[in-house]
Amino acid sequence: MPGKIRTAQTVSFDVPAAEQPGLHNRWHPDIPSIGTIKRGETVKIECLDWTGGQIGNNDSADDVRDVDLTKIHYLTGPFDIQGAEPGDLLVVNITDIQPFDHAPWGFTGVFDRNNGGGFLDRHYPRAAKAIWDFDGIYCSSRHIPGVRFAGLIHPGILGCAPSADVLAQWNRREAELISACAQSMPGQIVAQPPNEANAHAGQADGDLRARIAREGARTIPGRPEHGGNVDINNISRGSTTYLPVHVPGAKFSVGDLHFSQGDGEISFCGAIEMAGVITIRFDLIKNGMKERAIASPVFRPGDVQQLFGPSRYLTFEGFSVDEAGKQHFLDATVAYRQACLRAIEYLKQFGYSGEQAYLLLSCAPIKGSIAGIVDVPNACTTLGLPMDVFQFDISVEAERVKRDLGACPVAAE
Repeated sequence: MPGKIRTAQTVSFDVPAAEQPGLHNRWHPDIPSIGTIKRGETVKIECLDWTGGQIGNNDSADDVRDVDLTKIHYLTGPFDIQGAEPGDLLVVNITDIQPFDHAPWGFTGVFDRNNGGGFLDRHYPRAAKAIWDFDGIYCSSRHIPGVRFAGLIHPGILGCAPSADVLAQWNRREAELISACAQSMPGQIVAQPPNEANAHAGQADGDLRARIAREGARTIPGRPEHGGNVDINNISRGSTTYLPVHVPGAKFSVGDLHFSQGDGEISFCGAIEMAGVITIRFDLIKNGMKERAIASPVFRPGDVQQLFGPSRYLTFEGFSVDEAGKQHFLDATVAYRQACLRAIEYLKQFGYSGEQAYLLLSCAPIKGSIAGIVDVPNACTTLGLPMDVFQFDISVEAERVKRDLGACPVAAE
């Protein structure tokens, strides 16, 4: 008979995240491990929300407007996986993810354009927020009424520590990008270089802590060598992810739990962000990077999915022509932005504000895809909106009734 699953690491809601030695918010090979997990072992790992508790369950978006982005993401770890060596593949099988019983809620946010912004920040420059309440597998929001759906719970971030060489490569190539774009894209943040401000290096102290703060890579982007902040909603319960190992022990970390997220997480803080507990079974494929020809993360989705029939998606198309009518060449980013804007304008007919619709597209289970990327000059993207998350008919044939659907909190500039 199997024994009780042990909790490999707990977190506290009462101690600031930056003071908890089991957390860190930079990637670096020398952040000390907080524990060892055996090959084949299943453990529970507790996680705070990605901001470390900066966002409250209230009706104001001021906390989203004022969030300190030098403090994110707070990850739990790193953990040594017994027997892991560089060149192996770490097998991460997620068996469960749940919010804390004492905190059954999450949030979705639009960041202020001057503090992180989002995919549509030129159109929605002010901070906005929606709080979601969880009822088992379902969620609903007092700030976006008229919708209820089951969440596909997943971690936004899971990855192994980089080696010193991999870390140097990250910092070098991202610095080169910043330099290359300095004149062509003035004022545009194109990458996040190392930043010592509010760096949390876990149990490291003294000179080691200072060096990690100085060299450590930010957790903002996912990276091809280890995964990290990939925000893929199908890495959910039952999924298996294969991560390249670059340092002895692998030094695995996880965090940024999401109750639900649409493809693209378009508002940046666009999932239903939550604190909770993730249960993972770990294994290894020895020398798997070479023998399986895998240099970047690969995953198999689990058996848990939201069930919407193909005909129950209303799908919007976007092309590489922006809202000003300017033609772009095979630009899928422009095309997907146009699909998002068209879906938002459509939802406004039913009584939603633009901010409500923007938040909803970020966290509801929309399906985004590149439909065509070979027909010059226009890439074609699609955004599938599941009609069954709404408690009223939003089909093209439905009678247009502009309902009173309230408003979400929007902060002053």
